[in-house]
Order: sequence, then C-alpha cells, then structure tokens
Amino acid sequence: MRLFLYGTLLDAGTLAWRSGQPGPPLRSVQATLHGWRRVAVRGGRYPTVRRDRTGLVHGMLVDVPARAMGRLAVYEGPTYRLTQVVVGTLNGKTSAHTWIAPCGTRRNWNAKGS
Repeated sequence: MRLFLYGTLLDAGTLAWRSGQPGPPLRSVQATLHGWRRVAVRGGRYPTVRRDRTGLVHGMLVDVPARAMGRLAVYEGPTYRLTQVVVGTLNGKTSAHTWIAPCGTRRNWNAKGS
C-alpha cells in the first residue's frame, strides 16, 4: 500500500522498527499534501493533519508491504483512521493513504512534539 507519512514515522529507524522491515529502508520519495496542516493531537504529543485551504504538509510517500501495514496500524492505534488523500511528488499527483486522527488541535506540531 502507498502511504503518505508526515510525523514520527518519517524517522527511518522508527519506520523500520515499527514496520518490522529491518535492513534496507522502504522505498520512498518526498511528497507534499496540499490543503492540510500538521497539528498536535488533543491531549497527546503526536501529530495529525487537519484541513486548511492554504496549508501544505511535507512528508514522504512509502510503498509498504501488507504484513508491515498490520504492524504500522497497531503503532498508529485506534485513534487514527486510514484515509485516502492525493499528494504531490516531483512526478505529479498520486493517490495514497495516510493516518488521520479526528482530534487535532489548531496548534502546529513539530518533531519535538510541540
């Protein structure tokens, strides 16, 4: 499955550990999600995205094997829902899935969780 990653899974070590895919990293390309903004999850230290007409979220597009998807779904937990989105890459727009938690705040999120 093609996933757009924008938060903690952007870290190659975290992605390898959580996906159960040690060794060479999963194939990925830089991607952007237009019309969304990365924000903090209410009551948590993790990010989600929420719609914002002028927003832009930088991340990466990763092709994930089915067995790794199950492991990543456990990591994301029941709060996040796998949602289909359209992302931009250097080769144009493409369809992907990403995890979105409906409890996003209006507070911007960064890698330090604030």
